[in-house]
Amino acid sequence: MLILREPTVEDRLAVARVHVRSWQIGYQGLMPSDYLEQLRPEDRAARYTFGEPTSVSSHWTVALEKDRLIGFVNSGRCRDSDTQDHGEIFALYVDPDFWRQGVGRALMESAQANFRQMGWHTANLWVLEGNMRAIDFYEREGWSRDGEGRTEEVWGLEVSSIRFQRSF
Repeated sequence: MLILREPTVEDRLAVARVHVRSWQIGYQGLMPSDYLEQLRPEDRAARYTFGEPTSVSSHWTVALEKDRLIGFVNSGRCRDSDTQDHGEIFALYVDPDFWRQGVGRALMESAQANFRQMGWHTANLWVLEGNMRAIDFYEREGWSRDGEGRTEEVWGLEVSSIRFQRSF
């Protein structure tokens, strides 16, 4: 049975494990393998600020299956200067062992409920260019490309992303 809840400080390492493992498996062929292999959850865990004030107001939801944290979503007010009246999904990751089992959809619904509660009727998200698994998922969920792209540094690596949008 899938349980959705807000994360606690104790969830930091488990969230980092999902995040790193998702990158290592999902981004094979999209990022250098030596870069992916050197990623460590222990290095990431301290960066999560659950329950602490942050500069960007965001909402976190984690998904658990039998007490195992298997996914998370982080969403909030859009950071893009041209759409600041939108929500944004900053991150949505599911442990690869649980891909295509409805976890991503449940996390997406949680983020969308937060958007509606905040009064946002449209949201953005950015997807790594070439990440067809994620692109297919988002398109099935009603998201579409809006023509915007960007290159930025993420975890010390320069990546190109494309923006998707959806109205509710």
